[in-house]
Amino acid sequence: MLVAFWIVSFSLVITPGADWAFAISSGLRNRALFPAVTGMLIGYLAITVVVAAGVGVLVTSAPVVLVVLTYLGAAYLLWLGIHVLRDPPVPATDNERSSGSYSTTLLRGFGISGMNPKALLLFLALVPQFTNQSATWPIAIQIGVMGIAHIINCGVVYSLVGIGSKIVLRTRPSAARRVSQFSGIIMIVIALLLIGEQSFAHFQ
Repeated sequence: MLVAFWIVSFSLVITPGADWAFAISSGLRNRALFPAVTGMLIGYLAITVVVAAGVGVLVTSAPVVLVVLTYLGAAYLLWLGIHVLRDPPVPATDNERSSGSYSTTLLRGFGISGMNPKALLLFLALVPQFTNQSATWPIAIQIGVMGIAHIINCGVVYSLVGIGSKIVLRTRPSAARRVSQFSGIIMIVIALLLIGEQSFAHFQ
C-alpha cells in the first residue's frame, strides 16, 4: 500500500501549482531555495501530524473552520503573488544577497503549504484509503509514514524545480523575469479560484 501511495503522491507533486510557483521564484533568488522548500515541507509535516492525530476530522466536521482556512490561505497566496509580480526575482550571483531573510522565506514556504486547505482536504480524502485496519501498525503511524513519503517527494521535486529554474534562466534575466511574473500570476489565479469556489459553495 505504501508503494501505491508513493506513486499517487508523486503524480500529484509533479503537477504544477502554487508550490511549484514558489519554488521557481525562490530558486531565482540567491540562497532562498533551501529555506523556501524547508518551509513547505514543515507545512506538510504539520498537516500530517494534524491528520494523524485525528484533528483533521474535527476540522472538516466544522465547516466554518474550513471557510476561514480557505480565505486565509487565499489571501496569503494573493498577497504573495502580488509581491512576486511587483518585484519579480531574477537569477542572483553568489555575491548578491537574497531578497528577504532566511526565516521570512521559511515562513512564506510554510504558509504556501501549511495554510492550504486543499492540502488538508487532500490528506483527509486520500491518505485514509491507503490505511489498513488489520495491519500491525496503528492507523496514526501508517498516516505518519505516508506523510513522510509525501514530504520526501515534495522535497526532491521542489528542489529540482527550483535548481532547474536557476540553471536554465541564469543567463536569461529577461526570461527569468517573465517566468517569475508568470509564477506570481499562477499564485493569484489559484487564490481567486479558492475565493470564488468558497463563495459559490457558501451561496448554494
